[in-house]
Amino acid sequence: MSGERERALAEIAICEAVLAKGGLNVLSETFAGVDQIAAWDHYPAGDVFDPASNAQWFYHCHPAEAGAAEHGHFHCFLRPEGPGGPIHHLAAIGVDGQGQLLRLFTVNQWVVGDDWADAETSIALLPRFDMQMPRPSYLVNRWLTAIFAAYHDEIAHLIRERDRVLAAHRPPEGIATRADRDLEVTSEFFPRR
Repeated sequence: MSGERERALAEIAICEAVLAKGGLNVLSETFAGVDQIAAWDHYPAGDVFDPASNAQWFYHCHPAEAGAAEHGHFHCFLRPEGPGGPIHHLAAIGVDGQGQLLRLFTVNQWVVGDDWADAETSIALLPRFDMQMPRPSYLVNRWLTAIFAAYHDEIAHLIRERDRVLAAHRPPEGIATRADRDLEVTSEFFPRR
């Protein structure tokens, strides 16, 4: 596994270096052609879907908070049965304003409104997150794919932790755990780079 991880880390570095040669980064590429960035909107519009792998993602940011390092995050999904089938959130990738990876995290179901899949079902989908699309940028798509490959074990741990946190959570009476808006982020990891 360490060989795969090293190759994925190298691919992350290559994607970032090629973008940097042009004064770009994963965020500037994601926002290409966008005049104004609005909190909660999906970028690029309509999300990105790869019909070969059934992987899907979008980027969004929350309203700016003073002192916050995170600009926003890429929400990454897989649709194992294709575009008309169920959609499963795998993980989110938080980045700073220069597109540098800050954290990986999972969220409660209400956050993304996906079709629920337990930890082991979700983890089995991780290797299928393979974005090979030209939009918004082939390099952004390869960067996201490489993040999933480089941090596979950490993401698997986050998904298991998500299920543990949800099982232990006690929401107010009458509210289902996966609908409890008091529980948003269920697990997170801060990689050292």
